[in-house]
Amino acid sequence: MTTGLADLSLAELRRALRARETTALTVTEAVLARVQERDRRVHAFATITADGALAAARAADAALARGSAGPQGVVRTNGSMAFEGDAPARTDATVVSRLRAAGAVVVGTTHMHELAFGPTGVNPGLGTPTNPWGADRVPGGSSSGSGAAVAARLVPAALGTDTGGSIRVPASFCGISGLKPTYGRVSRAGVTPLSWTLDHVGPLTRTAEDAALLLGVLAGHDPADPTSARVPVPDYVALLERGLPGVRIGVPRGYCLEVADPEVVPAFDRALADLRSAGATVTDVALPTLTPLTAAALGAIILTEASAALEPLIGARRECLGIETHIYFEFAKVVTASHYVAAQRLRTRLYEEMRAVLERVDLLATPGTVLPAPRIGELQVRLDGVEVGTTDAITRLTGPFNLTGLPALALPCGFTRGGLPISLQLVGRPFAEADVLAVGHAYQRATNWHRRLPPD
Repeated sequence: MTTGLADLSLAELRRALRARETTALTVTEAVLARVQERDRRVHAFATITADGALAAARAADAALARGSAGPQGVVRTNGSMAFEGDAPARTDATVVSRLRAAGAVVVGTTHMHELAFGPTGVNPGLGTPTNPWGADRVPGGSSSGSGAAVAARLVPAALGTDTGGSIRVPASFCGISGLKPTYGRVSRAGVTPLSWTLDHVGPLTRTAEDAALLLGVLAGHDPADPTSARVPVPDYVALLERGLPGVRIGVPRGYCLEVADPEVVPAFDRALADLRSAGATVTDVALPTLTPLTAAALGAIILTEASAALEPLIGARRECLGIETHIYFEFAKVVTASHYVAAQRLRTRLYEEMRAVLERVDLLATPGTVLPAPRIGELQVRLDGVEVGTTDAITRLTGPFNLTGLPALALPCGFTRGGLPISLQLVGRPFAEADVLAVGHAYQRATNWHRRLPPD
């Protein structure tokens, strides 16, 4: 892969723009050219708003010249043919408005798992993005196009949503960084809901530093979102350089490592060794509530809340849905109120347990996923001699942190012998994204996994 403006990280682009070494228009033209050149293979983008992007870039250059910094008009399909005929959006989601106000240029929308209702990113109706590390492998979902676009160096950053792992899974499978903030840290106003109590919005980027840069723009209270938290937003970038000495990291081995691909655990252990070498203290911790019932609780909550949120939006267009989404809606019919309440009770126990553990350590560490990207169409995977449903395997280590709402960062920590990314997940206390990002940044300064590029 050749390098150029489109290969620079967000932080590098910001430095170049501030030093007047380039312009927003030049960068945008380079990104659009890269998308034109490579997206025929990656299929990450659903729409490309080139004219709007170029106009926004000119406006950003004008604002920069004045000393200041700073997707409406697009049909929001939600990854489903059921919404293809809808009128273009008349307003931006809050997160998009905040990005535009900070001088960001939106170049388009990306493909996703239908209705964000799945972790593979496979979408037979509107298109499945190609995993840049393997054309026969899933890109991860639901924010599949976002992950593929950043990994393929089409764009330096993208947005995603995360209900059971939908930012961290594509980040893990595509070898990039993906941050699920604390529940309530980033506004969801204007974002189509899947699960009111589990949905999060966050960035997919090449580095933890870039995630810190974007989170500083996205985070903050929004009166348009009743779940938005009134918690001060720190300067995440300024807090990155704290280093690892004195940081206590807990590893809940049991459930997190008892079923895993044989190449994932050694890579994870090497990542822990790297963290120790950089000054962190790493100890094992116990989370007895973290069992296979956790996945059942996550499923019960998502199915119940997704059915309530989406069925009214879909209405008579249900016949346009893909077969997988149809099946999920049928499953939702057998989840009872008792199941839902039991799931919420387990969720509360898990949160209290994690909160207590995080009084003794600063962060938790797990693999991002227990397996590298599975093959497209692979419904079962074999892990440690056990046949596991692919969806359950993919979300095994991401879903628990949607239930607890804790901030979680996935970042690359190695590759399989076949060249597929393996990831590390760092989890912090509520609203302690700064800690998670600082540790991720320190890890990336000590390693080079995030600098590996997919093959041309």
